Order: sequence, then C-alpha cells, then structure tokens
Amino acid sequence: MKFDAAARLAARPAIAYDDELPVSARRGEIAEAIRKHQVVIVCGETGSGKTTQLPKICLELGRGAHGLIGHTQPRRIAARATAARIAQELKSELGRAVGYKIRFTDRVSPDSYIKLMTDGILLAETQGDPQLRQYDTLIIDEAHERSLNIDFLLGYLKHLLRGGKNARPDLKVIVTSATLDAERFSKHFDGAPVIEVSGRLYPIEMRWRPPADNVDLAEAIVDAVDECHRNGPGDVLVFLPGEREIREAAEALRKHHPAVANTRTEILPLYARQSAQEQQRVFAPAKGRRVVLATNVAETSLTVPGIRYVVDSGLARVKRYSHRNKVELLQVEDIARSAANQRAGRCGRVMSGVCIRLFAEDDFNKRLAHTEPELLRSSLAGVILRMKSLHLGEVEDFPFLDRPQPRMVADGYQLLAELGAVEDVRRSGLSPTSAEVGLKADLQDRGSSDKELTQTGRELAKLPLDPRIGRMMLAARDGHCLREMLVIAAALSVQDPRERPQEQAGAADQAHAKWRGNEQQQRSEFLAWLNLWQAFGEVWTHESQRKQRDWCRRHFLNTLRMREWREVHAQLHTLCGEHSWRENEKPATYEQIHKALLAGLLGNVGLKSEEEGHYL
Repeated sequence: MKFDAAARLAARPAIAYDDELPVSARRGEIAEAIRKHQVVIVCGETGSGKTTQLPKICLELGRGAHGLIGHTQPRRIAARATAARIAQELKSELGRAVGYKIRFTDRVSPDSYIKLMTDGILLAETQGDPQLRQYDTLIIDEAHERSLNIDFLLGYLKHLLRGGKNARPDLKVIVTSATLDAERFSKHFDGAPVIEVSGRLYPIEMRWRPPADNVDLAEAIVDAVDECHRNGPGDVLVFLPGEREIREAAEALRKHHPAVANTRTEILPLYARQSAQEQQRVFAPAKGRRVVLATNVAETSLTVPGIRYVVDSGLARVKRYSHRNKVELLQVEDIARSAANQRAGRCGRVMSGVCIRLFAEDDFNKRLAHTEPELLRSSLAGVILRMKSLHLGEVEDFPFLDRPQPRMVADGYQLLAELGAVEDVRRSGLSPTSAEVGLKADLQDRGSSDKELTQTGRELAKLPLDPRIGRMMLAARDGHCLREMLVIAAALSVQDPRERPQEQAGAADQAHAKWRGNEQQQRSEFLAWLNLWQAFGEVWTHESQRKQRDWCRRHFLNTLRMREWREVHAQLHTLCGEHSWRENEKPATYEQIHKALLAGLLGNVGLKSEEEGHYL
C-alpha cells in the first residue's frame, strides 16, 4: 500500500481537543516525547482520555501521512466504540478518516488515517506484512491487561525495532497502561520515556460490604444498589463476572428493588457478546437513573458516562489451562488489587464517587497486586504455531515480558505434535523450511529449532482458531464432512447454549433429550448439536425474534448463545470461502464426522483398562 504523504497531510480533518480530559493538558509534553523518541509509554488512570486523544495528537504531529495510525484494543466492542467516538470528535463519517477492523468486519477506506482494531487483527497482519509497512505509528492500548495477544505484540515490536537491516526506524510505537506498572514496559523497550497522566477528577469513598454467608451475589447487589440510591442521585455501574450473573442480578433488581419500579430507572446489561445496537444503549443520553450491569469489558476498555457509584463483586471470569488435564477452563476467580482499583476509578468522573466493594478490606490486601498475564495460564500451542510460521525462533528466547514455564512450552509442542503440526527435523531427515526474506530471516538467525512445521502446521497457522478446532476443520475438508463440522466446530467455540436450572433440571433434561436422535446418533453427543442446529434453523428462518426467544425458553436454551453460535458458524463459513474450501453436498456419515473430530481430539481418547473395566 503506497501513501501520497503530501496529499494526505493536506486533506487531514480539523483537530480539536476536549480540554476537560486530563490528557489534553499534557498534549504538548506527549507530542514532544513522540517527536524525540521511537517508543513512548503513556500511563494514565481510566477516564484520562488517552484512548481517544492520543491518535489525534499523532495526527496533528503529521503521523498517519506515510502510513496508517494503527490503534489496538483488547476487545471488539472497544475497537468499534472507540472508532465511532474519535470519528465523531473529528466530525468525520465512521469509515472515512477513522475506520475499524475486527474479525470479519473491515470498515477502513483509502481515506482513513486512524485504524482501530483488536490486538488479534494486528497479529494476523504480521503473516502477510511482517514489517507492518502499512503503519507509520502504532498505539498498543490497555497493555496492562497482559493478554496473550498483547504480550506477543510487545515482543514482536521489540524484535522489529531492535535493529538490523530490516528494522523500522520510521515506526513510532506508543504503549498505554492504566496502572502504575509502566516501568516494566519502559524497561522492555530499553528505557522508553514514561508520561503519567492523572485520570481521577473527584475523590472516591471506599465502602466494604462483604455479604453474610446466607446471602447470594444477586441479593448483595440489590442491597448495594439500594444503598447507592439512598446516598443521592447518580448512575450505578455494577461489575459482575459473566453473562449468567448479569441476568440473575437484573432479575433480582427488577423483582426486589423499590427504585426500579420507578419507570425512570433503567437496568442496562453490558458485555462483549451483545449486538452493537444493544451496547450503544449504555452510551446514549439517559432520561432517568441507570444501573449498568457489566463484565470487566467496562473495567478498562470503555468509559461509561455519568457513573457516580461503582458496585464491585470482586470477581471475574478467567481462562486457565490445565496442562495435566489438557483442558481450558473458564472459572470465576478473585480479581487482583490493580483491577479492583481500575473498577473503583470508574466513579468520581462527574462528582465525588462511592465504590461499594462486596468483599472485606483484609481480603483485598491479601490479593495479588496485578492480574497474572494470560501467557502464564494458557496453552502455548497457538503461540508456538504462530512463532514457527513467522520464523521468530524459540519461545524460550522470544522477548516476552514474562518467560513461560518450560513445562507449558513442552505441553504446547506435545499438542502440536499430536495434531501433526510439527515434526522433528533430525528424525525426519527433512531440511527446515527456508525463512522468508527480510525481518523473518533476521529473526531466524537468532535461534532455530529442531522442530519444524509440517504442511498441516502451515495450514493451521493461517486459521484464526484454536489449533484443535482448526485441525478438525482440515480433517473435515479432506474427509468430505465440512458442512457438518462447521456446525460442530462453531458449537465447540462458544459456551454451551443449553441451560439446566437446578429447580427445573428434570424438565430441562427432557427438553434436551429430543436432540439425541436415533439409536446410532445417541452414541454421540456431537450429533445432538447437528439435530439442535437443524431444529433452530427452522425457527430462525421462519419466526420473529419474539417467537425465537419463546422457543428457546421452552427448550431451555440461551437465546444469545444460540445467536452467537450462528454468528461463529457464519464466520467459519466465510473463512472456508476465503480458503476456497468446498462443503460436501451429500450428508456425511457417522464415521466421517467422528474421524474428523478425532484428528483434533486425540489426547481426549479414552483407553480402556482390561483389568478394571473402566477408561483411563
């Protein structure tokens, strides 16, 4: 992509700043640091305005003329909302001066200067553009979240800036962090300057309200919201670990909270899987009082306007991989102190705030200072696969902020070997795949491995999927059962939509039993997904949204997760189209489907013990 720098500079939109935001007061100092240094760390509390104002400071400096100003966000909802906000501030239609790109949605035009995207999108672009030539500036936002993608990007950028004939001396990198852990980022980038921006405008009163043993979370939230309402006017932001807890709290508030009976009080859920229209309600002007029930998407990525009170459950849903059981679990855990402080910082923007913590002060003091990086609690198979495809040397030598444990590295290689994605060059007698020219060759010189990607591994590296699900898709393509596997793979990529409330367990089991099908199909839980998919497909195609919801309620299914299943299926279908894979026309057999599944699940095959008559 070539850019006419002079024409782009002349056509820049008018830039204005919001002087009420703390970052605006420091913009001269920030601009000077960006001018003088290749990497700058901007550390500011939530609400300081760094996310929306930094791209405009870069644009005013003339960045975005020789390439795009790339701006990453950890979540799709934040990428889309931030792009809309910056476009509005620049008085430009979304998709023109400011665009965004998230998975399967690209709203960036040749006229764009600023491109919002998820960390995953930027990482995927390194495959075809290893030197990231389409950008002249990169802003890595919310780096303190330490997701796998953020850690990988920070290591990749250090490689890219480090030196050698293929370095990018023209590329500017700005890393933002909402916690005072910025010194780690500065050290990572060889002493890059740190600029601290204050975010909080008004004092915050901390109240500790651990619920009694016989009080559940929903009840504790009802009591806390009631306390907020007695305290005075202002909107309430409640932090909960997930969708289920949000639904339960919303139901409890509607039933029991006296103020909610007043029609001027709105209860608004906010989580990543909502549609853009549903999420937008939280940012729209309110007529009355609001209670926003949010996951940690509102902790750092988005600033919800008008919040005076925060109710913090002290919990979050965390992904954790067990190398012993080879499974990834999504479990509810206590948040770290820095995350709790982030949440508290969401009030005190409009006037003095109150944060009610549903845990004790001594419990808070015992918690971890910072959230454990995702790199240290994830399967490394996908990381190794990506590094191998980019010829970035050994995982152990890569400049991650935190070094992965050797047993997790070994586990990642073991899974890739099981999937047929890597092979030992010494044993196979094959020569390693030659590195690509440019950056990749430079990086490979720093260290090579005896294990190289196979043809299967190279294909897997191109798929933005869990390696096991990607392997099933490849096997299904070759085994003529891709149509069925798209449905099953999409089901395995989302949370189970079947619900089984304790008080109606029998009725739920009976409702779900009808998807089990005939005698042969009953041998496999996977085929129940196909039967459910077909039944819901009829309802989806021919019925209104209200009737779809009623049907799901009768059959103990979560409507939102059913919709998400369809969305993921549509995305996988698009992915297959991009790779020119053809779906089978004839229905696949039981054997074809299960052979494809086994290709990705070899480690889950049970071994029957002859002596004791059970599976190991």
